[in-house]
Amino acid sequence: MTLDEYLREAEQAHGHLCAGQVLGVRLAMLGLEKLGIKDPRGKDRKRLVTFVEIDRCATDAIAVVTGCRLGKRALKFRDWGKMAATFVDVSTGKAIRIAAKESSKALARTMHPEIESKNQQQMLAYREMAEDDLFTKQWVKVELPAEEFPGYKGERIVCAECGEGINFRREVLRNGRVLCRACAGDRYYRAL
Repeated sequence: MTLDEYLREAEQAHGHLCAGQVLGVRLAMLGLEKLGIKDPRGKDRKRLVTFVEIDRCATDAIAVVTGCRLGKRALKFRDWGKMAATFVDVSTGKAIRIAAKESSKALARTMHPEIESKNQQQMLAYREMAEDDLFTKQWVKVELPAEEFPGYKGERIVCAECGEGINFRREVLRNGRVLCRACAGDRYYRAL
């Protein structure tokens, strides 16, 4: 697919088109190109696991291009607040981390000073910029234990405290008891 075709799909999936969507589409297209994955939503769909490091517009665009989804266990979220993603070819073990350069924002201003809207300025510039002006690229090693792979069907453990089921080896052993992360104290919510 072309950049414009992916951008149309990303806009439809996300609800609007913005600079983050353009970054996400280009970032994902580059990751796939570097790994040699030509059909991520078709015949190559089981080869790819993608780690995203931000929960913003770009993540939706990356999911559109790669076909990776949380529900399929092929999209992994690490809340690091960075406009970056790591693409892992599970069939070869090759992985590449790509991050947007902070300098690309200033470059967008110099490329299109005639455009007042920062978002519009960046959207156009991010479409035109050379990949080396837009992204850093780094080959990396990602260790994926069996429970992180799409399709993994592991043992289900029951929390000794709350009785809820725990999948994918996410349990915590505390004082000889098997607990879910919430009961072990790693809770993002507070009971009322």
